Amino acid sequence: MQTLPHTISLHRAKRNPLNQRKSRSEPAWTDVKAKLAGLDRLGLMGLIRDLYAFQKDNQTFLHTRFGLSGDVLKPYKQTLERWLSPDVLRNQDTSVTKAKQAISAYRKAIGDHAGLAELMVFYCENAAGFCNEYGNQDEDYLGALLRMFEQALEAGRQLPAEDRDALLARLDYVRTISHNLGYGIGDAMDYLLEDHAGD
Repeated sequence: MQTLPHTISLHRAKRNPLNQRKSRSEPAWTDVKAKLAGLDRLGLMGLIRDLYAFQKDNQTFLHTRFGLSGDVLKPYKQTLERWLSPDVLRNQDTSVTKAKQAISAYRKAIGDHAGLAELMVFYCENAAGFCNEYGNQDEDYLGALLRMFEQALEAGRQLPAEDRDALLARLDYVRTISHNLGYGIGDAMDYLLEDHAGD
């Protein structure tokens, strides 16, 4: 008799779809990996060639990963410029998300500290410069600028002293013009820079 409630609860658990493990409907990396294992060298090269031709982002990724272009940061900087300081005469908009994706894409492709720090500082320069020139008062945009400023300071810690000093000089200029932007952005950057210098 005492086992009856237990039996009922098991029966309910079996009928309750929330307790059942859902079958996976979307393929995952493990599925792709299994298929790749079956390809020979020629098949794998053909696949990579097709991916290369399919999308410019794939080309940029491979050029960066293998160091095939003179300035591997150029395409990432172009993306940052486009989305952080757009052409207002052509009614282009801003996109913090797409700008951050450029940095994330670089990190996945190669992600060396010097390159990441450069892109972060470049982000700050473009965002602060755009706001200073055109008076962009978008709080999300300005908040993202402040967060990137802090990340750039952190990235600079991992650089040799000479490179770090050059980076800090550029961030100091960003801090200076950010006092024109409102929302206490410049004051927050003062604090971050002072706190960083104290470490």
